[in-house]
Formats: sequence, structure tokens, C-alpha cells
Amino acid sequence: MTALSVFGVDIGGSGIKGAPVDLERGALAEPRHKVLTPHPASPESVVAVVKEIVDHFGHRGPVGLTFPGVVVDGHTRTAANVDPGWVDLDAEGIFRETLDLPCTVLNDADAAGLAEVSYGAGRDHGGVVLMLTFGTGIGSALFIDGALVPNTELGHLELRGKDAERRASAGARERHELSWADWAVRVDEYLDLVERLFSPQLVIIGGGVSRKQEKFLPLLKERPARVVPAELRNDAGIVGAAMAAAKNAS
Repeated sequence: MTALSVFGVDIGGSGIKGAPVDLERGALAEPRHKVLTPHPASPESVVAVVKEIVDHFGHRGPVGLTFPGVVVDGHTRTAANVDPGWVDLDAEGIFRETLDLPCTVLNDADAAGLAEVSYGAGRDHGGVVLMLTFGTGIGSALFIDGALVPNTELGHLELRGKDAERRASAGARERHELSWADWAVRVDEYLDLVERLFSPQLVIIGGGVSRKQEKFLPLLKERPARVVPAELRNDAGIVGAAMAAAKNAS
């Protein structure tokens, strides 16, 4: 299999983006193509957008796809930020049938974490590593000595009586029109919670907000875990999805 024959698609609450991936470098082989997530984000409408993105590149090899929820054996078990029609759906089968290509579906933050641990801020790092993606919600990927513990979904931990992502996601910052300083206080509160539970040595901050890490990371307090921005920024999900597709195709 050549390095350019694998494709990654990152399905998010606000946008769906994809590109061919060069797995030798852990980077996009071409500039990504992005389409706004349809609303409602029903399986039919999202599958149509994914087909548009894959067809945009004329891709005919394996496709990896991320999903913002729990994914077990290609079935989407939860759907917090997309249409409830995804719950208990054979998503992998639907994508495979529509695209007529080999497809692999996995949790979005797990995909981003796989890319960061292999190519980015977490490479060659042992112990407990936690990847957190701040976007419409909060995604999480937990690694122990490089091995993924899938579907942790730590954005749904309870914080002040509600899902943590309702207070501390990038989406919450925009909804509540918070300054970066005020949002950093909420992020710190969330990081305190996950540190108490998992005692990570390294926390990698990804998602769309990682492009603006200089606005908030310096505002976070000192803590036992080292907190760093994702090196692959918001491309990590695409790269990780392609990694999963390549693994299944090998």
C-alpha cells in the first residue's frame, strides 16, 4: 500500500473535513476539503457530505472516519452532538455501502490521540497520556504506555452538576461569550477533575481551539501534568482516522 492511498475524514459537530494522508510523515498529502456539518446531522445527510468530500479527491482506497461519540466494532453507540439517529447504528456498514470502499469508524478524539502519540506531542512518551479535544464538545483519548483505552468520553464527566463540556468546551466559550481568561478558569477546573481521576503525566490539548493555543495555554495554572498543544493541530483526527483504516487494510 502506498503512503497516499489512505484517506481520513473527521466528522465534527460544526464541520466535516477530509484529505488523503501521507502515513510516512503523519501529515495531509493534500489540503483538506471541509464542508459544514448539516443540521440536523442525520446519518443520511452526513453520509452524503462524506461522499462529497471523498469524491472531491477521486479517492479509491481505504477510508477512515471519526465520529463524535462511542464507537464499538463500527457501530455508533452514542451521539451527544449529532442526530440521535446515529445511536446503535452500523455506521461502518453504511459508509462502506455508500462509498463502495473499505471503511473504518472510530471515536474522534481517539483518532486524534492516535495521531499525536504516533507523530506529534505524545510520541515516545510513556506513562499516562491524555489527549483532550476542545470543540463543539470535549473529546478525550487516554493512553497507557502508548496503548489506547478507547471511548473514554471524558467530556461527559459531571462538573458543577452538568456535563463538563457544557461549561468548558470551545463551544461553551462561544455560547457564553467568554473572554479567553474567563474560559481558561473553566478549563483549569476541568483539568483539575481529570487529573484527580487519572493522574496523567502529559495532557495534549487539541481540537479547533489548538490553533489559538497562545491565547489560553499561558493562562492555565501550573499543575503536576505537563500541558502542551497538539502538534498536528486540527488535522490530528484526519491523520488518526487514516491510520486506523490502514491498520485494518493491512
